[in-house]
Amino acid sequence: MSLDTVIQEGLLEPGRPRRALVLMGGGARSAYQVGVLSAVGTMVRLHRDLPNDFPFQVVVGTSAGALTAAYLASAAARGVAAFDELRAFWAGLHSGAVYRLEAPLWMRFNPILAAARLWHNARTRGAVLDTMPLVDTLHRRISLASIDDALQAGALEAVAVTASSYTSGTHWTFCHTADDPHRVGWSRPGRRAEFQPITIEHLMASSAIPFLFPATPLWVDGRREYFGDGSMRQISPLSPAIHLGARQVLVIGVGQPERAGLAGRVAGAPGLGAIAGHAMASVFHDTLQADVEQTQRLARTLRELPREIAAVLPYRAIDVLALQPSEPLDALARAHVKLLPAGIQRALNGLGGLVEGTDLASYLLFEPAFVNALVALGERDAYAQKDRLLSFFGAGAA
Repeated sequence: MSLDTVIQEGLLEPGRPRRALVLMGGGARSAYQVGVLSAVGTMVRLHRDLPNDFPFQVVVGTSAGALTAAYLASAAARGVAAFDELRAFWAGLHSGAVYRLEAPLWMRFNPILAAARLWHNARTRGAVLDTMPLVDTLHRRISLASIDDALQAGALEAVAVTASSYTSGTHWTFCHTADDPHRVGWSRPGRRAEFQPITIEHLMASSAIPFLFPATPLWVDGRREYFGDGSMRQISPLSPAIHLGARQVLVIGVGQPERAGLAGRVAGAPGLGAIAGHAMASVFHDTLQADVEQTQRLARTLRELPREIAAVLPYRAIDVLALQPSEPLDALARAHVKLLPAGIQRALNGLGGLVEGTDLASYLLFEPAFVNALVALGERDAYAQKDRLLSFFGAGAA
C-alpha cells in the first residue's frame, strides 16, 4: 500500500467508517475463506451487541475470491444469512461444475494421449481446460440483478473484482456501485480502475487461472483486451478497498508465504509438478503479506504522531486484520488429490506428474471432500481469532 493511496483516499468526505472484505485468489483453495466467513456470520448473529445486517460496505475479490465476492454481494440484502448461503453455494460445487477436459472418452484412459490433448488445447486457445461449465454455474447461481438491488438499497456500497490484462499488462479493478456513471476510476503505474456493472465475463476473467483456464475478453478504454487471473501482477491487493473508502479491512488469504509444508519433501532436483506448484504459489500468494505489513506499518506511524499533528492531517490510519490458513494447504491437498476426475489425473500426470506434485492440482480440487476440509479449517482458524474478529466488528468478546 503506497502512502500516496492513503493520503489521497483520506480526503474522502467523513462518514461512518467503511468496512471492507478482501478475498484473495487460489482456485479451489478459496473454500478456506468460506469457512472463515461462515464462522464470522455465526459470531455476528449470536452476539447481542451486533446487528444482523451484512457487516461489510465494500467487498473486493480476486480470482476464485471474485466469485465469492459476487455471490456475497448478490445476497447482501439478506444480512448475515448471506454467509450461510455462500457455504451452500460452495458445498454444491464439484469439478464438473467448473471445468471439463475436451477429449474423447477413449483418449482419457491413456495418460499420453490425454496429455497430448491438453497440449493441443493449450496451443490452440492458450489453456488446457474448458471452463464453459463454470459460465453455466455462475449464470444459474449468482443473480447479477440482486447485486444491483443490494447496492440501490444500501445493503452494500461497492463490489469490485480484479483481473490482469494479457493485452496491455495492466492490472484492472472493475468496481460496481449504485452511481457508477458519476464515479471516476483511479490510475497508478501498472494499475487501473473503472466503474461499471459487474458481469459474468468479469468473474470469468478474474478467475482465469493461467495456463489452465482460457483468457476472457473485456472492453476497457474503448477496445477489447484479453484478461486472465487477477492474482497475476497484483502488487497491492488492499489498494482497491482503500480507494473505495475502507477504513477497516478484513483480508482473507489462502496461502502460507513460507510454504513450510514443503520443507524436506523433495530430494534432489524438482520435477515439473513441483516447479509448476511453486510458480502457482508465487502467482497467488506472494504479495499479500507484504501489502498487509506495509499498511499496518503506516497505520502505526500515523497513530504514533502527536495528537495535535494527527488532528490536522487529511488522512487516517487503516485498520487491517489478515487471516491465512494455520495449516499447510499443500498437505491437505495431498490427502484428497485422488478425488480429481480420473481423466484429469491421467492427463496432468501425462504432462509430467502434475497431479503427483499435488500443489498445482490443489487449485483444481473443487470436490466436496476437499472443499469441506478447507471450510472446516477456516472455521477453526476464525474461532481461534474470535476476540480479534469481534473487536473488528465493534463488539467485545461474547
